[in-house]
Amino acid sequence: MTVRATARGAERYPLEGTDIDVLICGASFAGLAVARELAGSDASALLVDRYEVGERATSACAAPTAWLEAMGVTGAILQELPYMRFTTPHGSVRYRLPWSWAAFDYRRLCELLYAQSEVPFETATVTGRVPGARAAGPIGVQTDRGAISARLVVDALGWRRVLGHVRYQPPLMQLSRGLEVHPRVEPGGDELVVWVDRGLARRGYAWCVPAGQEARVGACSYDGTRHVRAATLELAERLGTAEGRFQGNWFPHRLRDATEGGVFFAGDSAGHCFALSGEGIRTAFYFGVACGRELRAVLEERKSLERALIDYHAFSAAHRGAFEFAGRMQRLVPALPPRLLAAALRALGSQRTVDRAFGWYLDRAHPRMAAPLPAPRTAHAARA
Repeated sequence: MTVRATARGAERYPLEGTDIDVLICGASFAGLAVARELAGSDASALLVDRYEVGERATSACAAPTAWLEAMGVTGAILQELPYMRFTTPHGSVRYRLPWSWAAFDYRRLCELLYAQSEVPFETATVTGRVPGARAAGPIGVQTDRGAISARLVVDALGWRRVLGHVRYQPPLMQLSRGLEVHPRVEPGGDELVVWVDRGLARRGYAWCVPAGQEARVGACSYDGTRHVRAATLELAERLGTAEGRFQGNWFPHRLRDATEGGVFFAGDSAGHCFALSGEGIRTAFYFGVACGRELRAVLEERKSLERALIDYHAFSAAHRGAFEFAGRMQRLVPALPPRLLAAALRALGSQRTVDRAFGWYLDRAHPRMAAPLPAPRTAHAARA
């Protein structure tokens, strides 16, 4: 169990009355990507989370290698995986991907991301918005260390969507649940393995991600009412691995509004997690970068806050087709007869088909998004 390394004693001074330009709530993938985009800004900003940066991992921690390169965090990579294997009760198929996955160390990645920002950090638990209508002034955010007021506020706190009007509570909301164990293993393996097996997860899948001297072995269920601990342990036993530390979380499988009540939402709080695959790390980077750039445009007076909210909402909503397609596949795949599913996986196994399918998948949130933007044109340059 994670022990919260929060500020204590004299370090835990009250934040009550803090009034800043930007408040980023949540210091994981999305929040850190937002903060990274503010580097070099003269704005007053603050990043808060109930845990220290990098303290509490909740996912399998694998992402496309190209994304880790684009975000400048290759120093966190533990192992690169150029292959995927899909296994069913009626056989398995191995694909060489047109790009590779990389398993990484969560704490190290968060530290590397945070080092690229210049935003101060404080441990504080965000509990909601300060009651009261907002006119054109700052937004008040309540924490266990007092209220913080900011003109620009980002909720990157995860699936709970703490700063939204509707709180999401499992298991009845549209959330999947996942759990994994991290046994120590001999280094090796070059493939991310996925089991689509109703004997393990009736409506979901299981996985094994080699990560240097450990493996991430786990299972997820698209039905949040179903527990996955037994499936996780069964798969670990099948693989002959010893039990290690557990980690797990809920994650969304439906896109949500990216803005609400003047607040920007990024990562799981906006449903930026693909259904079917449950992949939310690169989408957290992708939309976090987009969100940070909208904030920067406001700070540099290139956009009004209202325009930035509209544009960010539209940017997120423009991806709805891909998210809804993944949602339809999430409903279809568990319903397919196992033999038909195995045959379909074999039929998709030609290298040309694999390249096209996985190329399309990467393009839905491509790492080119993280490329530096050209400097904005000055008024003098515009007149030249």
